[in-house]
Amino acid sequence: MIPWLHPTRHEFPPVNQALESPNGLLAAGGDLSPQRILNAYRHGIFPWYNADEPILWWSPNPRCVLFPDELHISRSLRKKMRREEFRVTFDKNFAQVIDACAAPRQYSEDTWIGQDIKNAYCSLHHMGAAHSVEVWDQDELVGGLYGIAMGRIFFGESMFSRRTDASKIGFAYLVEHLKNWGYDLIDCQVYNDHLASLGAREIPRDEFIQLLNRLLEAGTPHEWHATRLYQNKGG
Repeated sequence: MIPWLHPTRHEFPPVNQALESPNGLLAAGGDLSPQRILNAYRHGIFPWYNADEPILWWSPNPRCVLFPDELHISRSLRKKMRREEFRVTFDKNFAQVIDACAAPRQYSEDTWIGQDIKNAYCSLHHMGAAHSVEVWDQDELVGGLYGIAMGRIFFGESMFSRRTDASKIGFAYLVEHLKNWGYDLIDCQVYNDHLASLGAREIPRDEFIQLLNRLLEAGTPHEWHATRLYQNKGG
């Protein structure tokens, strides 16, 4: 059995109490208030659930992360980036990005990003905690991702792509800028081959929590603001 969270208090159980199966399930219930979500991230916890479920909170072991120095850009992806087919922006249209991340994929009609998640993270964006990366083909949004920045960590949430490699290009530019801004870690949460191809790897949860505590205490190295990062020749 997993504990149910108090409806108004924002405390979480210790992450070492998370279940092994399903991996990392820690608690249920509560709400998606900004205070609860940010407190969850500070403790290595994130919400993830389907529309027919209560709010579920997770802290998987191991944890998938990417260290900026370990970003891997394949020769073909680097060649595509040099061709300047797309332009990449930050915080240009957060709501459009999260809507696109919530849209059904070719391989599945299901989505875990319901309206309550959209509302919660849009609120965090308005507070300056959540940020988006947009990849454009002229004026069409063709890829992107969103997540939360705290301390020297960027916590990635979801990404989408409507053109081949569009999300990889957005992610690669994000990581390069995070590195330049003094960020030390990108939390990818759960391993998948797409992230692994870019250099993400798994580390033990205890190691992740130690890094988390140290990098949160280090303070935020860069003030985010809407910035056009990369412009294609025709844009």
